Amino acid sequence: MFIKKPDELLKNGLIELGLTFSSEQVNIFMNYLTELKKWNKVYNLTGLKRDEDIIIKHFLDSLLYLSVIPNGKIMAADIGSGAGFPGLPIKIIRPEIEIFLIEPSKKKSSFLRHIIMQLRLEKVEVIGKRIEEIKVNKEIPSFVDVGMTRALFDIKAFIKKTSPIVKKDGFLILSKGPKVTEEIAMLKKVDYEVFTLLIPMSDIKRNIVIVKVQ
Repeated sequence: MFIKKPDELLKNGLIELGLTFSSEQVNIFMNYLTELKKWNKVYNLTGLKRDEDIIIKHFLDSLLYLSVIPNGKIMAADIGSGAGFPGLPIKIIRPEIEIFLIEPSKKKSSFLRHIIMQLRLEKVEVIGKRIEEIKVNKEIPSFVDVGMTRALFDIKAFIKKTSPIVKKDGFLILSKGPKVTEEIAMLKKVDYEVFTLLIPMSDIKRNIVIVKVQ
């Protein structure tokens, strides 16, 4: 089977998502891919090893969030960022967004600090703490517009832990699998929407849940 070159695969995925991008942004993603694979040999940052898997299941999967993230210069927090997902792919495509990557693991937060410098990304900050420890006007300068995660939170727990740092009428965004209906049934007095999307270049469905903070 013919496998596309990593940069071509990424470009096709970005086009499928309807995103505008430059050759410089594609190069940044390729540098990210190289560094992630290099660090992964020592630190085990992701279970994915192949280029196409990382591009599809990390980069493009993360970029699905852009379908629901507000336009403009907003402030966002990526909770349990791990190796930078979804925060860094979003930052690469939407450089005007200011992002806080919240990741308590020392090895993962070390990688995040390294990759931010390596990719020369501005207005991105790594906070090496758990979400429960984050306080507005201390770890972060103000309430954020968007709190998002790809980590394994259930919806109810994510709302409870992340709402305190999100401004009123801001949004919480997370990606869920097929059990999303069961989790949503547990919610009460929550203003939410669910968008079922396909990861480009794959047949994998994601349920993107967006909750409005009251």
